[in-house]
Amino acid sequence: MVTLAFYNLKGGVGKTAASVNFAYLAAKEGYKTLLWDLDPQGSSSFYFGATAQTKNEAKKILSNELDIADAIQATSYDNLDVIAADMSARQADILLNEMKQSKKKIASILSTVKKEYDIVVLDCPPGISVLHDAVFAGADWILMPNIPTTLSIRSYESVVQYFKEHDGDISKLKCFFSMVDHRKNLHHEVINDFYSHKLFFKNYIPYLSDVEKMGVHEAPLETFAPSSYAAQCYRDLWKEIKKACIQ
Repeated sequence: MVTLAFYNLKGGVGKTAASVNFAYLAAKEGYKTLLWDLDPQGSSSFYFGATAQTKNEAKKILSNELDIADAIQATSYDNLDVIAADMSARQADILLNEMKQSKKKIASILSTVKKEYDIVVLDCPPGISVLHDAVFAGADWILMPNIPTTLSIRSYESVVQYFKEHDGDISKLKCFFSMVDHRKNLHHEVINDFYSHKLFFKNYIPYLSDVEKMGVHEAPLETFAPSSYAAQCYRDLWKEIKKACIQ
């Protein structure tokens, strides 16, 4: 089982769209896939039409009151299951802060289903907290979407620095550009500059309306616009991610 955590210190960078689309593409290729929505906003849960079936479900999973297997829901897509988020996920840091060996919590929970899945996708909330420390420790790869702007790149640099200062395994960190607007010279300049960093994948996700329409269709892009340029970009990037992180 390979665990891919889609994460960024900054919000609004295309993290959830990446989580949803790559989870779908993995499942479509035959990988038994689980998407765990850790963000209390519940956006990836929404795209798959999933809602928590138990009150305070996210809190209960982290506090061992509910087995993760009992929170897993099937989606309408073959090979793809989801654990929905609810607002109790906002209490994750409080819960983990009171636990011994909190950094091992995510890995410990997922270990109970490792024989059931080939790939686990974690859709993480923005920020850096106790929860994120557990994600960083428990995931095999941390995949960071970055908009090619000054503030987004600054957040990337902050995460790299955090890993260095806290003895994090920086080899787990892989990055890609997201919401790229070809009309903006700054985006081209930033991309060309940061492609020199080996942490960045070559393929990227453009800023296109087809991606935004995921919310209208409540579905992965591939299901309603498979011939679109945006869908092709996700497929190309997924191939690169597979080669580096899975195969």
